Amino acid sequence: MKKVIMFLLVAGTCTTAAVAQDTTKAATPKMEKSLQIKDCVMMKEGKLMLMKGSSITPLDKELTFTNGSVIKLDGTVKSTDGTTMKLKEGEAIGLDGKLIMKKDMPM
Repeated sequence: MKKVIMFLLVAGTCTTAAVAQDTTKAATPKMEKSLQIKDCVMMKEGKLMLMKGSSITPLDKELTFTNGSVIKLDGTVKSTDGTTMKLKEGEAIGLDGKLIMKKDMPM
């Protein structure tokens, strides 16, 4: 019981501190760029999802990226040099054919 009360006090304090922060600062161009959703194909719940603009739709056919790489419906990516890789859950590849690092991912 003491732990629950302590947790609630800490959570309340953190929430109060977050609300009290100055929100009048304008976002810098660097911050705005990092907040933009990148167009990509992502493996989510075992299905490939195409994220373009603000829409997310299941991928229903193979897709060729701008660099010539092709992604199959099972998540296998074949590069123009012949190498293959398979997207794992949560991984994404940009429409330029480059793997997006998890720290740069939308969502």
